[in-house]
Amino acid sequence: SRQAVEKPKNGKKTFKRLCMYFGKEKLMLTGLIVAVIIVVACSVFTPALQSKAIDVITDRHFNRLSVILIIMLILYGINSIGNFCQSILSAKLSQRIVKRMREDLFDKIADLPIKYIDNHSHGDIMSRMTNDVENISTTISQSIGSLISGVLTIVGTVVIMLLYSPLLTLISLSTVFLTIFVSGVLTKYMKKYFIKQQVLLGEINGEVEEMVVGYRTVVSYGKEQDAVDKFEKMSNNLKKCGIKAQIFGGVMGPCMNLISNFGFILIAAFGGWFAIKDFITVGTIQAFILYSKQFSRPINEIANQFANIQTAIAGAERIFEVMDADKETDEGKADFEVENVKGDINFKHIDFSYVPEKQVLKDLDLEVKAGQKIAIVGATGSGKTTIVNLLTRFYPVDSGEITIDGQSIYDIPKDKLRRSIAIVLQDTVLFKDTIEENIRYGRLDATDAEVEAAAKLANAHFFISHLPQGYDTVLTADGANLSQGQRQLLNIARAAVSRAPILILDEATSSVDTRTEVQIQKAMDNLMKGRTSFVIAHRLSTIQSADVILVMKDGNIIEQGNHEELLAKNGFYANLYNSQFAV
Repeated sequence: SRQAVEKPKNGKKTFKRLCMYFGKEKLMLTGLIVAVIIVVACSVFTPALQSKAIDVITDRHFNRLSVILIIMLILYGINSIGNFCQSILSAKLSQRIVKRMREDLFDKIADLPIKYIDNHSHGDIMSRMTNDVENISTTISQSIGSLISGVLTIVGTVVIMLLYSPLLTLISLSTVFLTIFVSGVLTKYMKKYFIKQQVLLGEINGEVEEMVVGYRTVVSYGKEQDAVDKFEKMSNNLKKCGIKAQIFGGVMGPCMNLISNFGFILIAAFGGWFAIKDFITVGTIQAFILYSKQFSRPINEIANQFANIQTAIAGAERIFEVMDADKETDEGKADFEVENVKGDINFKHIDFSYVPEKQVLKDLDLEVKAGQKIAIVGATGSGKTTIVNLLTRFYPVDSGEITIDGQSIYDIPKDKLRRSIAIVLQDTVLFKDTIEENIRYGRLDATDAEVEAAAKLANAHFFISHLPQGYDTVLTADGANLSQGQRQLLNIARAAVSRAPILILDEATSSVDTRTEVQIQKAMDNLMKGRTSFVIAHRLSTIQSADVILVMKDGNIIEQGNHEELLAKNGFYANLYNSQFAV
């Protein structure tokens, strides 16, 4: 299925879209074109001067030779300066364009629905942001000047050659048709393998990312060799594809050089015969050899760079594929202020499925009053977390309506809806920053005093204050320099500082020991005061104080009530409770 998702789009359409980015850098592009024109003009006129110098020497008019040589020296100097300016402008242009492209891609990723992120390899998405964008940068800096220069050089060279000898020009250009045919055949194969190479590179990055993130699990189950074998298989596929791509890309240059050298032989043979017949001078033969080389050079350069161009277009297709993905819709326009939210929540006749024909929730009805603590229990796959995903609009409902204080969540602006909901998940997410800034992530305008108050509410202030740098302690990646319990307390503090009126605790204590669970439970109890709270838990000891406990099975609420009421029913919940606390 991933292969189907990553089918390349039309190459011409992609190239036109890339050109739109150049349009936003008109001044820089104009400067580059001017530099290229100066370089091309010098390149076109110097062979003519060389021809003139040879004819002057042949005719023994040595008094004119010094003037020609001085002019040639000046042109070579201007050519060198122009090339230097061209290199600088090409580098700046490429970096500006990829900067804008990278920002556009990141902005789009930030707007993608959770469903897209869940259904795509994270490593592959990162590969598009890094490898594919970098390929485009390299190609622009190396190729854009050459492409413009090539076109102008070809036009200028042909014009000068026609002025010297139309007949010898036609003979010189006879190899062009052979060049076009050979490059066309090779290009067809090159594009196929270069696109496949980018897809395989994305897959291998995804595999590496999964291996690094899940390293403990791989080692725990002794699957190191299996992981190595799988990587070697993927790496081998990439190697084979890369070899084929580079072979077709690399053979282009030698083929073009062979055709070009054949053209030199034609010029030398026919030019010599024309010189004997006094149709042209010896200097003209020299000029034609230089012009023929100058004519074939840009064609050869473009051919040699075609591998890079194909890689860049393949990468651009993958980047634009993400940019063209449907972003998360936000039609909410209702007057909704987070500070005024009471927390009355209603689920009315909700149907939902992640995959068509595999329904997760079926005609679900749920009414939650402001300030209530709602616990949700049930087997894995029963739909507990799905309720959270729908309330936060991470996924859209198939049918039915969810309201907060009587307003449909789809009428509420997305950012305001989510700012009214604080989430504490089983998997803690902490950033490589100070503890203070990690807590403040819940509300960026929170003061230092509010951050400390949130930490105290979450029972995190004690351990933070005993760290060498206190709140200024910088966390390593994902807070690895703290214990699991400490990381969870920081997540609770982050939720506390957000001041969200609705709270979701999704298996928040399931990955810690019993002693730490008690500490976290106290922090969560503090956090839930005055808030409408949803607690998803496997450990029933953490939810006995809930106002309402929902027991879910196969997408339906099969039992509902408080702890004592459900035990009295002696049903599914009672069996689950007794199995956990049986002596």
